[in-house]
Order: sequence, then C-alpha cells, then structure tokens
Amino acid sequence: MSDLAEFHQNFIADIQGDADALGLYTQEAFFETIGEILTEAGEIDQCDYAYFQGKGKRGVLLEVTGSGGDPLNAEGILSLILCDFKLSSDIRVTDATYLKNQFKRLVEFLRQARKEEFRDELEETSLGAGLADLINTRWNTIEKVKLIFVTNSDNRAKVDAMPAGTIDEKPVTYNVWDLKRLQAYMEQGKARADLTINFAADFGGGIPVLKASGSDAALESYIAVIPGEQLAQIYDKWGPRLLESNVRSFLQARGNVNRGIRKTIVEEPHMFLAYNNGLAATAEAVELDQTEDGLIITRADNLQIVNGGQTTASIHAARKTAGEGIKEIFVQMKLNVVPPILSDTVVPRISEYANSQNKVNAADFFANHPFHVKIEELSRKILAPPGEEGYRDTKWFYERARGQYADQRGKLSVSERKKWDAEFPRKQFFTKTDLAKFENSWAGKPDDVSKGAQKNFAVFAKTIEKVWGRNGDRVNEAWFRHLISKAIIFRKMEKLVSVQDWYEGGYRANIVTYAIAKVAHDVREQEQVVDLGRIWRLQDVPTALEGALLVAGAEAQHLITNPPDGVRNMSEWAKKQACWERFRKRELSYPDEFSEILVDPEEEKTEDREITEDENLTKGVEAQTKVFELGAPFWAEAKAWGRAHKLLSPSEFGVMDVCSKMPTRLPTEKQTLFALEVLKKLKENGFSVENETQVHDEVS
Repeated sequence: MSDLAEFHQNFIADIQGDADALGLYTQEAFFETIGEILTEAGEIDQCDYAYFQGKGKRGVLLEVTGSGGDPLNAEGILSLILCDFKLSSDIRVTDATYLKNQFKRLVEFLRQARKEEFRDELEETSLGAGLADLINTRWNTIEKVKLIFVTNSDNRAKVDAMPAGTIDEKPVTYNVWDLKRLQAYMEQGKARADLTINFAADFGGGIPVLKASGSDAALESYIAVIPGEQLAQIYDKWGPRLLESNVRSFLQARGNVNRGIRKTIVEEPHMFLAYNNGLAATAEAVELDQTEDGLIITRADNLQIVNGGQTTASIHAARKTAGEGIKEIFVQMKLNVVPPILSDTVVPRISEYANSQNKVNAADFFANHPFHVKIEELSRKILAPPGEEGYRDTKWFYERARGQYADQRGKLSVSERKKWDAEFPRKQFFTKTDLAKFENSWAGKPDDVSKGAQKNFAVFAKTIEKVWGRNGDRVNEAWFRHLISKAIIFRKMEKLVSVQDWYEGGYRANIVTYAIAKVAHDVREQEQVVDLGRIWRLQDVPTALEGALLVAGAEAQHLITNPPDGVRNMSEWAKKQACWERFRKRELSYPDEFSEILVDPEEEKTEDREITEDENLTKGVEAQTKVFELGAPFWAEAKAWGRAHKLLSPSEFGVMDVCSKMPTRLPTEKQTLFALEVLKKLKENGFSVENETQVHDEVS
C-alpha cells in the first residue's frame, strides 16, 4: 500500500470517527478538520460553516460549504469554500473538468447572493442566508474573491492562487487542496509546496542582490532591495501565506497595519528605506542571474517572511492611497536560503530571533516557548485514570508542532502502533489551538474563541507569560490535570449539543464555547469552582454538570440566532463582545443537582498542593537516580569543562564537586536537582551530550 493510500484510509476513518462522536454529517466533520488546516496554513484567517445547496433561476447548480468570515477582517478578501468529501475504498482521481464544474457552483452562489429576490427566498435564520447577506452587505468593500475547493480526491490539476478573471471588476483566484496536499500538510506541516515566487515572469523583474555569505557558511545569504510596488503585488497574490506561521499569529495579536509605517508611505515614501528596518526572509531555493548591473534573484521557492510582516501588510494596505508614491518605496530584505531538510527546525528559530526585539513578546507565539515544551513533556508522562468505562491508564498527546502525532506514530510497526493507540488514543490528541479554545472558553472569552482557531490562539498567547509565571512552576501536574478536565468538558459538550432536540443545526462551535463560558462565569460569581479533580478522575463529565451546560447551551443558541435588529449574520454576531456581555448578564436557572459538582476554592487548592507535593517527590527521586547513574567520572568531566569555560558560579562548582566525589560524598535531593539544572546550562553552552552517553554506557 502506498503512503497516499494509507493516508486516505486513515483520513476517512478519522473523519467518520469525528462525525460519529460528535453527531455530525461527514461533510461537516470534514469541514471542521480542513477549517483548522486552512487557517493554520494562512489560506484564510477564520473558517465559518455555512452549507447551502440549490439551483439558480435557470436550473444552474449552486453550492457552498463555508466562508473565511467577514471580508472586513480579512483585508477585503472574500473567501468561499466548497468541500468534496466522499467515502471510497480506493482513492478517487479527479481532473480539470471536474474542478471547473465545482468552481462553477461556487461562482453561481456568489452571483445569486447579490440578488435581492434570491436572498428573500432563503430562510432568514439559515446559514446560507447569513452568508448571502454578508456578501451583499460587504460587496462594495470587497477587493478580491478567493474560491477554495477542498477534496479528498487526488486531483491531477495543480491549482494554487490561480487567476480566474473578474466578477464585477473584482479579481478572482482559484485554490485547490486535494488529498496529496492535505497529506503533505497534516504529516509534515508543508502547505507551501507550490508557493514559488517568480519575480521575473510574474512580478515585473528580478531583485538586485548582494551575496552576504562566504563559501564555507552554513547557509547561503543575500542582501536585497525590493521595490514596494513589487512587494505589494506579491502579497496581493499570496496574502498571509507569505508570512511564516508564527509571524501570522503574532500579527493577529498586534494588528497587521502599523500607523507609523502607513504615515511614511503616504507622506514621505522617498524616506521609507531610511526609516524602515526592512524584512528578514527565508527560501528553500533561489535562482540567480548575473546581469550587466549585477546579481539578481529571478525566483524563490517557498519564500517566507520571518520578520517585517507589518511592513509588508502595511505597504499592501496603503498601495491605493499612496498613488504614484508607492514607486518611490524600496524595502531592504535579508534572505537566507534554508534547504527543505532543515526548514522545519531552522526557519522557526530564525523567525523567533528576528522578532526578539518586538515590544509584544513574540516568543509567546512560538512552538518552542518553554510553556509549550512543558505541556508536551507533561502529556508524555502523566497517566490519565481509566475512568468508569476504560480498562487501562492512558495519556493525552499534546502536539505543539504540526505533524508530531502522525510522525511518531508513522515510525512504528503495526504491532507497535496498536500499543501506541492504546496509550495515546486519538480522541485524546490536542493541539495548541485546541488548548487555547479550552482555556479561553473557561476564562470567559467565547467571543474570541468564535473568531476562529488562529485568532483565538493569538489572544491566548498574550496571556502565556502570566500563566507561566517567573520560572514555570505554575504549569505543573495539577495545572495539566485541570487543562485536561476542561478538554473533557469541551469535547463532551460538542457531542451533547449535536443530539439535543432544541438544537436547530449550525453554530455548534459558538454554542459550546458560550455555554462553557457562562457556566464557568456563574460559578465564579457564587465564589465556588467546578470540581475539575473529579472530572479528571472520571475522565468524563458528571450528569450534574451536563445538565447545567445544556441549560446554558439552549440559551446560547437562542441568543446567537436572535441577534439585534439589523444583524443577519449570526456567526459574526457571536464574535462580538456585545454578544458575550448580553449573555453573561442573563440569569439562568440550573438544575438543583448542579451544586453537587461545585467545591470551595480552598478545597481545590488543597488537592492541587497534594498533587504538587507528590510531583516534587517524584522529581526528586528521578533527579537522584539520574545523577547517580551518570556517575562520578562524568560529573568530574562536566565540572572541569565548566570551569575551563568559566561558566560555573561558586555554588554551581560546589554542587558539581559533590557529585564528582560520589560515593564518598552523596548529594542531597536538592543538590541533585540543582546539578541537573547546571548540566542543562553547560549543554546549552556546548558541553557535548556524547560525553554523557559515553560515560553513562561505561557506568552501565
């Protein structure tokens, strides 16, 4: 079986599993999955489900599955999505003709949505009506239309940001995500395989550069000056996909357009190069041409801007108001060529270091932030109890970087995978954006959660330093257990809503986050807390809490589907703080048994302290074992290396000295913990891990 065939089988099984678990149609479950992919890849900022199928006046088929949200929040881009998911044992193969017919359906919906008689025929509260109304209301402000077709077939036509004419003088592009592209992204995080910038052929000419690296440099580097008009054209085609993923999240938290940059563009374009710090970028490969005037880059594969996203977005946003002045704008760019084999590790590092001077802590947006590393470590070692229906302890797998779960599972044999699946059930897999949903729902931010995975993560990322604390001690086993309890509540509520008699279909994601936020808020108002420890032990939601959540869920649906006068798009209404404020202030009548799942905050703190004490005891035992296993010769070598490189303080040297004299002198538990911290510092400064392995083998 080929890799693609295996992916096809697993992908269909996963979608069917999600649909069964959540009570969804497979098309809707497919949309939820690809929505996360499209937003994470930068194809769209958010993803709203709005399925509609019908016929136009002359019997022409029209269909849409969802949209990229309000164009006002997407730089004037209207994104419409059509999904094509079919169950089949073999991989379906589709061609250009098939694609053309699918895009015709999207185009027809777009045309009809602008007609009043079509909109008047739609059920006012339906998803299709809301989307049609949004299109009509925003049409004069829309600058570009992006049509996205997502299929689980293998499509032989490569279509990515392909120009497809105009509608009412607005440029239209086609984008296709087929099975191969979905596989590449889900397993490797590579959505950019076709993002090739052909400066010479598509954007007016090559870019003058100076080579900035020697023959023995680790990476090929160049310094370039790119015209602002050319940069705006490139961004107009590729949009946020041009920005490295962490930078996209960072910009969503700060805002894309900088007023100072915009002022320079409009008032002093000739001074832009002098005032602006320029861009830092990476590419997997470049093509060069030696001309009479010097070296130029004619093409770059998978170009990613890792610093300067605001500069790029601001130039693009101001290109119309700048008029002829945009021709006076030039931007400095430092370009590093990073081969594909190194891109997954090196590009995020370049991005992080390039953004380290920003006022907002850009590091909070990166997968290698200590917070995410710590959650990953906890998820790999903490055993969740089996609960009432389980038969063994399991673990919750935290994926801090795209593709970790599939990559680790893919390396195993068939028999090993069975053990892996038992230890890390797929239903207990969660990502950075999932974590942000769980936490922000509980923190009373359902309006932010409703804005989509990436925007919500950007909001959560700004709170990471507060959660992390001075040294990360707050993020411990007790915190992790609470996180998983919130995850259990969130996912159980997703299932519950789908099967309720009062559920009218649509807006489930909004209902879930609003209901959880409301219950958590009302409990805090009573100066109590939900017994998350009990939920952890059960690995399920008690009936007493289910009842309260469903009361809040029914009321949330009524609130969302009955917006204020003049508002027809319910999805957009759910993203407004005013929506949450109105819901937050409502008085709800919860079942009497709800009080059974509530405890006093001090009782929760006592339990958390006990968990932390047990965790610290385990850490101490593990530290002592590690120090003793490494043995005195290893610590003597580490001490000598640290002293020779002047990296050890007197106290650090002292504890290393004690470890080097075992068994004559035995370090205390506190000293072993400190010794491992010192060892970590030495490794970060170049002390070879090979030394550790060699000495450890000799001791063994």
